[in-house]
Amino acid sequence: MSEQINDQALFDLSCDLLSRPSVTPLDEGCQDLMAEHLKPLGFNIESMIFEDTTNMWARKGDTGPLFCFAGHTDVVPVGNEDKWDNPPFSPKLIDGMLHGRGAADMKGSLAAMVIATERFVKQHPDHKGSIAFLITSDEEGPFINGTTRVIDTLEARNEKIQYCIVGEPSSSHHLGDIVKNGRRGSLTGDLVIHGKQGHVAYPHLAINPIHVAAPALDELSKTVWDNGNEYFPPTSFQVSNIHGGTGAGNVIPGELHVQFNLRFSTELTFEKIIAKVTQILAKHHLDYDIEWTYNGLPFLTDHGKLLQSVKESIKEVTDIDTDPQTSGGTSDGRFIAPTGAELVEVGPVNATIHQVNECVKFSDLEQLTNVYQRILEKLLVDNDN
Repeated sequence: MSEQINDQALFDLSCDLLSRPSVTPLDEGCQDLMAEHLKPLGFNIESMIFEDTTNMWARKGDTGPLFCFAGHTDVVPVGNEDKWDNPPFSPKLIDGMLHGRGAADMKGSLAAMVIATERFVKQHPDHKGSIAFLITSDEEGPFINGTTRVIDTLEARNEKIQYCIVGEPSSSHHLGDIVKNGRRGSLTGDLVIHGKQGHVAYPHLAINPIHVAAPALDELSKTVWDNGNEYFPPTSFQVSNIHGGTGAGNVIPGELHVQFNLRFSTELTFEKIIAKVTQILAKHHLDYDIEWTYNGLPFLTDHGKLLQSVKESIKEVTDIDTDPQTSGGTSDGRFIAPTGAELVEVGPVNATIHQVNECVKFSDLEQLTNVYQRILEKLLVDNDN
């Protein structure tokens, strides 16, 4: 097994993080472990605890530019442990693959960030600018007391991030083949259509909300919201949950509950979407209530020094020409990018994330560490000196 490990420090830190059952919103000491590595390098460690969520803001330096590694220590539940070939919180290297819940999403990335930073600081003690870590324990859960609260705190004291690497597992088949330089926005609607409950044998005495809502839902599902653009696909409207009825076969329901979500591009805003939905519902003369959940605006880093540094670093380390994409779900990048930061998600292959037997190729983590270090060097080492 030892011949498969070229970087013992990275392996040890990865395993130490993976052995901690930090299911959202638990951190289980992961951030303290990272802090133990960062403190000797000159990082000031600031713990920000909001409600049930543990966050860490660690910063070295007080000048610009401020480069930030962002990520999360929490993981999703393991499900039925009997279905795992190896216990999910007992990390093990099997045929070059490091197994454990969070190996790909995203404790492997966290270990790579820390080791890359250790090497960078030791090799470039007089680097320019500042380095920070923004780490949360609620990214996989409700995401209300994590990164968004830390960013609110930083904004209140005018502490601005210029460059940010989020360690989400962005790669598809090979490390570095894809990075995420943006994400779609997300808006959820919880719609209640009001009818009038009654007996199915006397429909003239009732109003069936399923029947009256169907044409409106059909129109919403067929609406062309936009055509996307160079970086984003067209906006997608999807009904995710729908429920009506009492469970009895002879009762017309009094209400229909519909939950839908729109993943949208930079061609739209929350306001434009809500106005269009409201217009369609009004057109069909529905009696309804609706509540909106604002999950995040779309963001995009389509140019700039960070994206260029990411492309160059991946090419140098892996010999791959990376493909910047905006596909997939949301990430905590949606809370950081609106502050004006250039932001790119760079991480390992995502093939097994949230699955039983989650794993990552350990050699990929070794390469990822080198990619992170090269990015730091390109951004924070003055090449004129």
